Amino acid sequence: MSDRRFYAAKKAHQLDAPEDADFEPSKTERKREAHAARDLGAELCVLSDAQLAAFPLSDSLLAAIGESRNIHAHGARKRHLQYIGKLMRQHDVVAIEAELNRIDPDAPQNIRLQHECERWRERLLSDDASAVTDFISTYPHVDIQALRHLLRQVAKERAEQKPPRYFRELFRLVRDTLSQTDEQASGHGA
Repeated sequence: MSDRRFYAAKKAHQLDAPEDADFEPSKTERKREAHAARDLGAELCVLSDAQLAAFPLSDSLLAAIGESRNIHAHGARKRHLQYIGKLMRQHDVVAIEAELNRIDPDAPQNIRLQHECERWRERLLSDDASAVTDFISTYPHVDIQALRHLLRQVAKERAEQKPPRYFRELFRLVRDTLSQTDEQASGHGA
């Protein structure tokens, strides 16, 4: 992943460079960029078609990614990944990076979201009467009826010592509410 970040940072630096500067990257830098593009393409190859639909990719790159799923021989796969890397160099790597980070569960913003959801769920399930009111006032677009229903079901589930089905559903509701708020905030910021 460090090569991927290097490649995106390098592209951003080149965009900021003055037009009249005579900047020719060294052979090592070009090879590093080619390897980073290939690795980024390899990461795209493991994604599903539904996930790939969110990426700004050309039809030729999507076709090459689809073909890579049918190639199992080591040498052929390696050559095909080189080809995908070549196609990747024609795309906006920063946008692809941002989308990969959005769906990557280990990305810092996703870890932050996970922790925030867990804090809200624990607070909602505590005996604090103001927790539900605070959550609704912070996130006014939440489905209040569904939230209250899930809270009642979790309490019932815990009393009867049943498996945590509604406990998980409450987490999903909180996560969806928080991610919807994040998407709206990033949409207004653009």
